[in-house]
Amino acid sequence: MNNNKLKYLILGGSSEIAFNIIDYLLSCEIEVHAHYNENNIKLLTLKKKYQNLKLIKLNFNKLNIKNYEKTLLNKFDYNYSTILNLIGYIDNESFYSTNLNKIISSLKVNSIIPMIILRMSLGSMKKNKYGRILNCSSIGVKFGGGTNTYNYSLSKHLLEFIPSEYKNWAKKNVLINNIRLGVVNTKIHNKINNKDITKRKKLIPMGRIAEVHEITELILYLISEKNTYMTGQTISLSGGE
Repeated sequence: MNNNKLKYLILGGSSEIAFNIIDYLLSCEIEVHAHYNENNIKLLTLKKKYQNLKLIKLNFNKLNIKNYEKTLLNKFDYNYSTILNLIGYIDNESFYSTNLNKIISSLKVNSIIPMIILRMSLGSMKKNKYGRILNCSSIGVKFGGGTNTYNYSLSKHLLEFIPSEYKNWAKKNVLINNIRLGVVNTKIHNKINNKDITKRKKLIPMGRIAEVHEITELILYLISEKNTYMTGQTISLSGGE
């Protein structure tokens, strides 16, 4: 497709990984709609630099379940060629400390609302016979979550569920995949209580954590026209874990 016909939706656009991807796409003159839940200076700076960036501020955790569809319809236009879900809501709850409300919040923010947005966007993708969808999951799914990331990992486990309908989407050139990320050198680890990065590195066969550029390169491939055949897959990028 011509770049002028591409429209990317990035969910969780305030993360370091998302920012790098958004900056690159904008430099390629691609229209980008970046979702975020709180003011972000770096995104606001990009907005001043690029006319092809639309910012969507919406905290999924505060969505009212009774009127969420109306809110989502007002915020998103659902004519996207590509959807990248990089949302990473962490509440620092363990298996023993969590409760029903906290579990529901994590599932809603990280998995359910993005799934609804995806479902509402599929019509346009199938009509245009082009779509690329990528959900960013976590290596925590494999290990049952960390001490304070039980709800986060549980929600990412749900995120990896790809409905069997993807086989019909593939015939319309709509491809969906998951990427399961290991530990990356970003600030998100500061949100996790009592996380010892030095100790965590020792568990990784590569002996180090990933750098942002190592993650973005694979993501950009999977959400681009270069990916012409891969769909319905969950790929681990975790240094061998």
